[in-house]
Amino acid sequence: MYNFTTVHERRNTHSEKWDNLKKIYLIDDATDILPMWVADMDFAIAPVIKDAIQKRLEHPIFGYSIAPEETRSSLTNWVYSKHQLAIKNEWILFRQGVIPAIAEAIEAFTDVGDKICIHTPVYPPFTSIPKNLEREVVTCRLIEKENSYEVDWLAFESCLRSNVKLFILCNPHNPSGKVWSKEDLAKMAKLCQQYNVLILSDEIHADLVFHPNKHTPMLSVADDLHNIITFFAPTKTFNLAGIQAAATVVPDEKKRKVLESISKSRGDMGLNVFSLTALQAAYEQGAPWLDELLEVLSSNIEYVIEHLSKLDGIKVAKPDGTYLIWIDYRGTGLSEKDMMNRLLTKGKLALEPGTKFGQSGDGFLRMNVACPPITLKDGVARFIHALS
Repeated sequence: MYNFTTVHERRNTHSEKWDNLKKIYLIDDATDILPMWVADMDFAIAPVIKDAIQKRLEHPIFGYSIAPEETRSSLTNWVYSKHQLAIKNEWILFRQGVIPAIAEAIEAFTDVGDKICIHTPVYPPFTSIPKNLEREVVTCRLIEKENSYEVDWLAFESCLRSNVKLFILCNPHNPSGKVWSKEDLAKMAKLCQQYNVLILSDEIHADLVFHPNKHTPMLSVADDLHNIITFFAPTKTFNLAGIQAAATVVPDEKKRKVLESISKSRGDMGLNVFSLTALQAAYEQGAPWLDELLEVLSSNIEYVIEHLSKLDGIKVAKPDGTYLIWIDYRGTGLSEKDMMNRLLTKGKLALEPGTKFGQSGDGFLRMNVACPPITLKDGVARFIHALS
């Protein structure tokens, strides 16, 4: 039903992914570089979302907007339908993005100098945001096992009891694409409750999970919902990062009021009219598009694994979810500097270096495969050429 094969020209559209390569990779000429780094998709958005925005454009006034109950209900209905999690409309605080929302929660519930625990390797803002807010980041390194990761439970508990105030969880995990089991999440929740550590659960990739894996919301396994704040967004699922829409789900009324107070003190105006329109359309009508997207992503992932795994020294882990592949190149003996140089200068390919996700990411690369198959095959060919 949907078109996932057309290649859309994104250069000169003020795209972070396509138009910021020179600055990020410190190169003079990026015109022939294929970017497979930033986690947004090279697919057109679902037609129902585009149609909803165009319909809103027919009304010529774009004044201050409020979030109607229908918009909140679109999210609560989606989360219940997709993840069997019942949340209430009043628990929802709309924000412009998950990272700003996480930063707001850190400011609200910790003080300067407080300790914040994260697993590594992990999405870079989990480290940079607390540090920028003058909090101390305590890292708990995940254990590599069978081309995936597990929690080091002894290290995690040691981290929590070292006077940590807050734990930021990546669920599903970025960069590896691991979908945490119900048992793992329940154990994390129990330990955090035991040591009175607030959990911030980033579930932005919740909808991008491949069968037979299933996303488990942290709120569905915890005994104490007051100890958890969850973040959802349609931006990864429906390629709406530039629209900027996210939701902070806060069951605890006192914590919700604290966050609302901070938002008011900053003059935060909430979501704009187009964000509200896109979010509601996505959650109400986007399911068929998402079903096809997951098939395309699954096929792309299989292609990458089939071809890159043939290379000497390369291991490619199959992700449970997300459209990100975590590539282990330690067997090549190349340093990160040498690998990145080969990819950029010979392969003309831009991937994310593993150390961006913490020192435990050294020897890895992150590849974004959310692109038309012809683009993906080009990227794989460039990778192979870089190592030839």
